[in-house]
Amino acid sequence: MSLILNFIIGFIAALIGVIPPGLLNMSAVKISIKEGRKKAFLFSVGVSCTVLIQTYIALIGARYLDSHPDVIKILQKVGLVIFICLTLYFLFIAKDTRREIPEETAKSKTNRFFKGMIIAALNLLPLPYWVYIGVTFAGFGWFSFEQSGLLAATVGGALGTLAMLGLYIQFFKRKDDKPRVQANMNLVIGLITAVIAFITAFKIFTSV
Repeated sequence: MSLILNFIIGFIAALIGVIPPGLLNMSAVKISIKEGRKKAFLFSVGVSCTVLIQTYIALIGARYLDSHPDVIKILQKVGLVIFICLTLYFLFIAKDTRREIPEETAKSKTNRFFKGMIIAALNLLPLPYWVYIGVTFAGFGWFSFEQSGLLAATVGGALGTLAMLGLYIQFFKRKDDKPRVQANMNLVIGLITAVIAFITAFKIFTSV
């Protein structure tokens, strides 16, 4: 049961993490529009392979922190402040993101699979994100740091990333007019950070 729960947590956390429009999903969209969905899918598989490695490394770090509760308490309080600030920024300050996707200035000849791996490797944000996910859900007793559990969460994270990139690719069909982001993604991000801040606050106050 713990393996299934770890997999589900990894899958859903990855889906949420890739929702906001960024370099990875927008690159997948542009490749899909310009070169077709097959190459965009290859790019997404490359991204997911790198995410697989990043997730495992981050969860190893989360396991270490989980064995040092004093450090976790400090990080939870710092994280709460950060997520509250992010929520306020994305809900009330950040501009509407419903805009045209910018054109790519140069067409790369690099194999799309390896391009996906390289671009994902340059994005280090998933590391603290997965550390937070592991520590937080382990605190609720929902996440196992056993080796098999880490592997289940890691695979779930990679598949969740691939699934969300696939949705982006599917959403933007190949057409002549420029694609647009139809939703204000800053609002989506703000709601996500608000939920995370609420979970963190609940965990802090219930552990006092």
